Amino acid sequence: MPARRTFSSSEHADLLQLVRTIATAELAPRAAQAEADEDFPREVFRTLGKVGILGLPYPEELGGSGLPYEVYVQVLEEVGAVWASVGVGVSVHALSCYGLATRGTAEQQQRWLPDMLGGELLGAYSLSEHQAGSDPAAMTTTARGDGGGYVLNGTKAWVTHGGQADFYKIMARTSGAPGDRDGVSCFLVPADSPGLFADPPEQKMGLTGSTTAAIRLEGVRVPAERRLGAEGDGLKIALAGLDAGRLGIAAVATGLAQGALDVALAYAQERHTFGRRIIDHQGLGFLLADMEAAVASARATLLHAARIKDAGLPYGREASIAKLVATDNAMRVTTDAVQVLGGAGYTRDFPVERYMREAKVMQIFEGTNQIQRLAITRHLDRDSARSIGCH
Repeated sequence: MPARRTFSSSEHADLLQLVRTIATAELAPRAAQAEADEDFPREVFRTLGKVGILGLPYPEELGGSGLPYEVYVQVLEEVGAVWASVGVGVSVHALSCYGLATRGTAEQQQRWLPDMLGGELLGAYSLSEHQAGSDPAAMTTTARGDGGGYVLNGTKAWVTHGGQADFYKIMARTSGAPGDRDGVSCFLVPADSPGLFADPPEQKMGLTGSTTAAIRLEGVRVPAERRLGAEGDGLKIALAGLDAGRLGIAAVATGLAQGALDVALAYAQERHTFGRRIIDHQGLGFLLADMEAAVASARATLLHAARIKDAGLPYGREASIAKLVATDNAMRVTTDAVQVLGGAGYTRDFPVERYMREAKVMQIFEGTNQIQRLAITRHLDRDSARSIGCH
């Protein structure tokens, strides 16, 4: 596999090599069969937790490793290059822990975060509803105060790890009507809570090793100690986490594209037509060159956004750009990988057809790419107005 990473220290390089070894030796051999069987690899997340991968971007005092996001996204890329379902799962789990790590009290953090970052408690992020996807403020799930706690009712849709998670980070309305952005609160709800049910998993075209299901809340009682932040802060907590989550998905998409390129390149070097390797035919060679350019540009955009986050600067625009560029490029690169392999690429003898199916959803979740374009436009408009005001 070609060298393609950037490192800020030899320790980080060693970590990336360790992750690559785990991905190659333990994840890659299992991925195709698990995806075909729609088998959720719960024990893989325990393994990744034990070696510290789930806690990489979190501070050491919270049980993490305190590593820069620049390094963390490269770790996710390595995982995504061999098994996208696991890469997405790691990113979603990190998103599920984000609110606790940033808005939880010290007591809440000490009680739950070690097992979350250690892989013993797997999380699920529960924001969307069937009528409230790109517009989360339209949610109708409620959390009504009752005897010092809350009672939750409603349904959350498209929950990654739904039915498999140990806890759900749930946004629910504590006041106001649908559309009120200040009436939503955030809760950590145990999966075994009475009244919490997972519907049968969605039948998806890709990421079949990652369970996605609707979660129904029917009179679920949650103590007040499981609310994160103040009442009404839920949407702020949710959206703040989404910027980091978009970097995670961009990283997995970049890894997925790199994995597809690796397969296509190896095939083009070995396959012969008309007495020559197919890579030596200019039409095919140029296609591979465009694929490499797409992967490299996605990676550069992603690392740029991660470095801005590491500097403690606002990075919402850069996160949207990274998610948009990386996932659109992944769709193009995986489609082209199938083309490079020709008829063989359309069969399950090679993984590129699976990579293409997996790339599609990355243009949809964590905010569709149309929503990313809208967010970028708003950033441009707002930043332009500020710039004009400075003159």
